[in-house]
Amino acid sequence: MVGSFEPTTTSGSSTKATTAESFNYKVVRQFAIMTVVWGIVGMAVGMLIAAQMIWPALNFDTPWLTFGRLRPLHTNAVIFAFGGCALFAASYYVVQRTSQVRLFSDKLAAFTFWGWQLVIVGAAITLPMGFTSSKEYAELEWPIDILITLIWVAYAIVFFGTIIKRRVKHIYVANWFFGVYILTIALLHIVNNLELPVSLLGWKSYSIYAGVQDAMTQWWYGHNAVGFFLTTSFLGMMYYFIPKQAERPIYSYRLSIVHFWALNFTYMWAGPHHLLYTSLPDWTQALGMVFSLILLAPSWGGMINGIMTLSGAWYKLRTDPILKFLVVSLSFYGMSTFEGSMMSIRTVNALSHYTDWTIGHVHSGALGWVAMITFGSLYYLIPRLWGKDRMWSMRLVETHFWVATIGVVLYIAAMWIAGVMQGLMWRATEPDGTLTYSFVESVKATYPFYAIRLLGGTLYLFGICLMAYNVFRTVVGAKAVNPLVPTETQDPIRPAASAA
Repeated sequence: MVGSFEPTTTSGSSTKATTAESFNYKVVRQFAIMTVVWGIVGMAVGMLIAAQMIWPALNFDTPWLTFGRLRPLHTNAVIFAFGGCALFAASYYVVQRTSQVRLFSDKLAAFTFWGWQLVIVGAAITLPMGFTSSKEYAELEWPIDILITLIWVAYAIVFFGTIIKRRVKHIYVANWFFGVYILTIALLHIVNNLELPVSLLGWKSYSIYAGVQDAMTQWWYGHNAVGFFLTTSFLGMMYYFIPKQAERPIYSYRLSIVHFWALNFTYMWAGPHHLLYTSLPDWTQALGMVFSLILLAPSWGGMINGIMTLSGAWYKLRTDPILKFLVVSLSFYGMSTFEGSMMSIRTVNALSHYTDWTIGHVHSGALGWVAMITFGSLYYLIPRLWGKDRMWSMRLVETHFWVATIGVVLYIAAMWIAGVMQGLMWRATEPDGTLTYSFVESVKATYPFYAIRLLGGTLYLFGICLMAYNVFRTVVGAKAVNPLVPTETQDPIRPAASAA
């Protein structure tokens, strides 16, 4: 299929495998199923803490159910459990299909699956108990950090080992995006989590950094965790699954390469925009703001490349809910990256920072971009992993799309309005310089918008529950497949020849 750019079987090729081998779909199936499971768990915790913002008594005076302990559990579950499992599944599938070889090591691949589930369970136990390093997106304590490091090394060996033994010359662009995310997350994780254990039980440590250096290192990590774990990596999904589902070549292969290098260079410098108006040196703040504005160009270049891939196939959006997920996710990607660049401007940040506008921005990216492209990719993957032509119910896929879309729009619109209102109320002053509103008045004013957020989150959770039911009906009684690698291959059809 031209849209996939996978090697295809031909009779005239001179490259032949000496023994028949099959793709390793087992680990892909495991990660795909756990993506759905952890998605439900992570979003259910998010719905609970959203409800606690309206009814604080829902913590039941129980320490491990308080907002401060459940909030990091929610973020870790959605980012690293739901998002992480999706990335393992997609990268293992794509690297095999585009390299036309089995994964480099089945045992190491299995280790990454079971090890990653152990990390998630460890987080689910330790975070509600209060064991935390208190670093955003890096709350897990050092024993779990070490396990993550070992898993990530195994992941890199499997992925890059598969690339090295590939049977085609070309490395498709999706693998470039997956590869750079693997390497960069390793660097970020190790540098930010350099810490000194101080507890005999091993569950307390302190960062080796202090003061402003700790803040700078943390937000170099934090922003690039968003940039590489939640953006670059999922762009690998975009560059594979959108051409596959649309059955069209990627709009411009040349643009995809420019997108890759420009995005990855620029992202690394944007972290200081999280620390505007702090004790961070002014030149560093300015550097973060400038690179955040530059970042808009490669981000929108990638979005345009994905959307324009549908040239000649727009009619499919009328009847293909999977394609709807994939294309709408790109729309949210473009909107979120534009919003992020604007929020990095000092004058805008003075209004937005510490408000619920930031919460709306984060969830526009997380629910609109990351989760939607994950849903679309899984709906493509799961039938193929179990030898089916399609999901059990395409009507349920369509319903999921609309429920999720309405849910995320309600969520982010409520947070945008609440956030701008908060910022304006906090900065309002009387002629004598006193504050016009007390803080509690701003809290009272945001109360209705918290209820709308809860409604939007509930709809989104309901959507993924529909997906779980659909997945269950698709795979129950089905025979898992591990298709044979073609014995004769040719290089992938490069879209640069026809579409760039």
